[in-house]
Amino acid sequence: MNRYDRDEHKHTERTFAALPPAQGTGFAQTWWGRAWLKALEDAALDSQQLKAGRRLARAGSVGAVSVRPGRITAVVQDRDRTQHRADVLLEELSGEQWDRFLDMTVERAGHVAALLDRDMPPHLVEDAAATGVDLLPGMGDLEPECDCEAWDHCAHTAALCYQMARLLDQDPFVLLLMRGRGERALLDDIQARSTALIEEAPEADGVDAAEAFAAGDILPPLPELPRLPEHPGVPPSLDTETPPPSDLDPAALEYLAARAAAQAHLLLADALRGAAEHTALTPAAQDAVRLAAGTSVQAVRERLARGSGRSREQLELAVRAWEFGGAAALDVLEDEWAVEGETLVRARAALESAWEEDERPSLRAKGNRWTAAGSAGQIRLGRDGRWWPYRKERGRWVPAGGPSQDPATALASTAAESEAEE
Repeated sequence: MNRYDRDEHKHTERTFAALPPAQGTGFAQTWWGRAWLKALEDAALDSQQLKAGRRLARAGSVGAVSVRPGRITAVVQDRDRTQHRADVLLEELSGEQWDRFLDMTVERAGHVAALLDRDMPPHLVEDAAATGVDLLPGMGDLEPECDCEAWDHCAHTAALCYQMARLLDQDPFVLLLMRGRGERALLDDIQARSTALIEEAPEADGVDAAEAFAAGDILPPLPELPRLPEHPGVPPSLDTETPPPSDLDPAALEYLAARAAAQAHLLLADALRGAAEHTALTPAAQDAVRLAAGTSVQAVRERLARGSGRSREQLELAVRAWEFGGAAALDVLEDEWAVEGETLVRARAALESAWEEDERPSLRAKGNRWTAAGSAGQIRLGRDGRWWPYRKERGRWVPAGGPSQDPATALASTAAESEAEE
């Protein structure tokens, strides 16, 4: 198996010229760019610093951004023209993690094609996570360093993160560089592994796709969700009259089986809890949208629409929402709910602080949806407290992007392509 030279990649660095001001637009249009910002916004302790960082980024105060394994750096200028060096650190993947990721990638040609198209589809990240490799940062993974000596994210490191989201939109290879691999070396390694995989693969008969699809007509319906057992199952006993092979340790095998049963119990509990959190949609209705998002074949989509009780147009909207944020985005599209109590207080506080007094738009509220007067923009509050942008197209509200903790950022992302409200 080919190994990447860890010493060589330490010298890999890309520098991106300062981007123009981002007035009137969101900082992240892709789902992976929004995931980057979510990691920042979920972990930052001072929302005012995030707000100040967004202002600096919108004003074009972030200089050229240097990206290298484990770190991004830029000079950020305050409103008083004071300059600060800001750094944000992200842990690199280990050599073993890169091996697992690359082996997974070459086995799925669609992943390679997506990366070459400067795309990072959700299933690529999900498949990587299944191998124990987290490509996108999570809460607390973006570590700030700034010469202003703030101990948490300051306005300067926040501004750098918002600017970085715009770079990630353009090229997901920038994220992979932060994780430790430059684009050229990464593609060379993928090519080498792909060649080896082809040479080693045995010849096999194919399965006719039309026959496989047609078999769906005779398959039984999906079973109901299982009930969670109170305890993990007990692995089978290995105490038999047949002696084990000399190289097999029965005690170790029994231990591994018990651990596998415990882990399966935990995963099932998480899965059932996740399904319960999205009560507006049945698992089958969600799964139809997930499957439709993975195909452009119209006949397949029409069948999925019928099976989920949606029209073709409704399924198209659902797929669009799914691509922006999965099940959470689908709930926001198809479930209108009343915002009350503490949730309403928090929502009003967020709306109050999102804009300066003279910049605040007039918003008309209905349930969890706020529509901007005199425009075709709308923001919807998800049950997790995030704001989702919508815009009006041909008389209907359609998803316009992924979520944001900041309602101003969410509403701004609807402005670029919105139509005039009728």
